[in-house]
Amino acid sequence: MSIIEKLKKLIDEAEAIIIGAGAGLSSAAGFEYGGEFFKEHFPEMYKLGYKDIYSAGFHDFDSSEEKWAYWAKQIFYTRYQGVKELYKELLDVVKDKNYFVITTNVDHQFQLAGFDKNRLFYTQGDYGLFQCSTPCHNKTYDNEDFIHKMLKETKNNKIPSYLIPICPICGKEMTTNLRCDDKFVEDDGWHKAAENYQKFIEDNKNKKILFLELGVGWNTPVIIKYPFMRMTYQFNDAYYVCINKGDNYVPDEIKNRSLIVNEDLKKLIELIKK
Repeated sequence: MSIIEKLKKLIDEAEAIIIGAGAGLSSAAGFEYGGEFFKEHFPEMYKLGYKDIYSAGFHDFDSSEEKWAYWAKQIFYTRYQGVKELYKELLDVVKDKNYFVITTNVDHQFQLAGFDKNRLFYTQGDYGLFQCSTPCHNKTYDNEDFIHKMLKETKNNKIPSYLIPICPICGKEMTTNLRCDDKFVEDDGWHKAAENYQKFIEDNKNKKILFLELGVGWNTPVIIKYPFMRMTYQFNDAYYVCINKGDNYVPDEIKNRSLIVNEDLKKLIELIKK
């Protein structure tokens, strides 16, 4: 039996599927973070020695006007450029199944592709949201209008001062809703998604459940990778699939109920869909 045939069989026979998605899925979908893309769209940061948008985001900017000129571009290219075809193809694979998605990605692609928002848990935030930088309260704010205005009015790699996003409660500067320190805001939507995820696990743990890990590396294994392995070990009818290009590993305890696929995600999903 080929890998594709085995994957199709596992998906077809699963009574519940939990998709765990990492940055590798968005990379396979066509998102670019470095290389010629970075050099072309972020020349001011490239000249400073940065090679990708992730590392450039940690730059110590001289002013908020410069910082937000950079972040407006980063958010625009990773959040407001539309849906990638690969995510729609993945939805075609699981749309008739009992599924749930947990992801560390912050690009909102699952919801843009049409996945049920009540079956999504964005653990690390959303590029489309602002929060108070303090934070003085647990609420987030849609930033799409702000981002487009910032881009339109950026001059000499600076936004106008009046566009710096300010918290409506305390008056401090806002920041992106991304988990990078202990100030990350888990708003009502985040907590509701976390509850939905835990309920899905509880409701399906005694069924034939497939943990389908897509493009998850080793940066934050405690969010998806380790829990998937642990639950596969704990649940009698669970099966663990890891699809990722790179350094993959599975514990001996679950090797007989695991499949490690070191192949191109885009190609595999397209073949599974067929």
